[in-house]
Amino acid sequence: MDTNKAKRSKAAAARAKAGAARGKKPKIFVLDTNVLLHDHKSIYKFQENDLVLPLTVLEELDKFKKGNEQINYNAREIMRTIDKLSGNGLFDKAISLGKGIGTVRVVMSKGIPAEMKAALTEDKPDHRIISVALQIKKENPDRPVILVSKDVNLRMKAKVFGLPADDYLFDKSSEETGFERRRLKSVRVPESVLAELFEAGSLSVQDIKAKPGLNEYFNLVAGTAEAPVVYRAATKRVEYVKKQYVSGIEPRNDEQAFALDALMDKRIPVVALTGMAGTGKTLLALAAAVAQAKDYKSILISRPVIPLQNQDMGFLPGDVNEKLAPYMLPLFDNLAVLKNKTKISPREYKDIEEMQKSGALQISPLAYIRGRSLSDTFFIVDEAQNLTPHEIKTIITRAAEGTKIVFTGDIYQIDSPYLDAMSNGLTYLGDHLYDQPLFAQVRLVKGERSAVAEMAGRLL
Repeated sequence: MDTNKAKRSKAAAARAKAGAARGKKPKIFVLDTNVLLHDHKSIYKFQENDLVLPLTVLEELDKFKKGNEQINYNAREIMRTIDKLSGNGLFDKAISLGKGIGTVRVVMSKGIPAEMKAALTEDKPDHRIISVALQIKKENPDRPVILVSKDVNLRMKAKVFGLPADDYLFDKSSEETGFERRRLKSVRVPESVLAELFEAGSLSVQDIKAKPGLNEYFNLVAGTAEAPVVYRAATKRVEYVKKQYVSGIEPRNDEQAFALDALMDKRIPVVALTGMAGTGKTLLALAAAVAQAKDYKSILISRPVIPLQNQDMGFLPGDVNEKLAPYMLPLFDNLAVLKNKTKISPREYKDIEEMQKSGALQISPLAYIRGRSLSDTFFIVDEAQNLTPHEIKTIITRAAEGTKIVFTGDIYQIDSPYLDAMSNGLTYLGDHLYDQPLFAQVRLVKGERSAVAEMAGRLL
């Protein structure tokens, strides 16, 4: 027996012994392709349980290896990981993933079962993945076998054939939104406390008898009076939030005032603005960027490219810039609103025109961000709900000194088929950075685009 084989046997024996002590055997998880594309480190997150990768999954990964998007990077990384693990035995025996972790092996389908062929006449990768999971379940009657997929339709099909199926949950918030779970919306205080706030401009956090998070925005209420405030991380004081007039934009409600306060505060380098369409998220971020243009070398505005109805960009005519242009139109629309429909001064209008011509103000897709180091940049990431947690982390780690990153989006308006309100990057960001001194999040509630847009956002 060679050294590696001896180590694998020893690790397997230790896990079996630990499982026996608990009175149960490790589970077997069969992973769908989208789990690996979502998180290329996912195979190391199933603790002592064993993993199976259908050969079909490797075939599908090969289709994603070319490109500059995060999904292409993840495909390349997981393929490299599997190659390092494989040696000469991945396809005929299980390989240990490390101490205290389970094993992984690649399994080829022995054919789609007759009952599946009768019910699902089409031969497609999803069905071959389910067939491998059923095959593993039949070979291991004494162990739980679970299919893990981000594809809800695949999970439903698996359950039809008696196969347990779960979503990939390791980067999901424990509740629908961590930010909503913890944030203060309003705090009732005596009238004397509110009077002190109006006189002094700030209060000790002990005065309000509440525990807000750092840089958390909320309202203090006394009788019929109320005041917008923030628990400022920089001062450890509850401070009154004054409405700011920024690049022709005047906040129309307290939430917009909160947003502009966070956007204009250079002590908060990471800001998240959430809310339904028409609440002003992108426009406020752009207004703040333009107002502070002299403090940054450049303004970069970007968004993920998620083609509707799963159409590839290749069907669009023209070069790469012309193909991407339709997906960037909403950002140009907001820039046009700022230039033409607000009370912006002629000088500010001229500054925007000059920034666009010189390249100091750029609008581009996120595909070009990987590998860059962004210093002294005001970076707006629109539609951030369509990003995975790993993509959010990748973007933030691009930030060098002097950079501010603003994420905007609506967690209930997701275009990616493999993300939801709990697993998207914007929710993940708010959940994990809550109460951090370098982060602030504001949820915009009231639609200000038009009465029609607000009605549609609330009722449809």
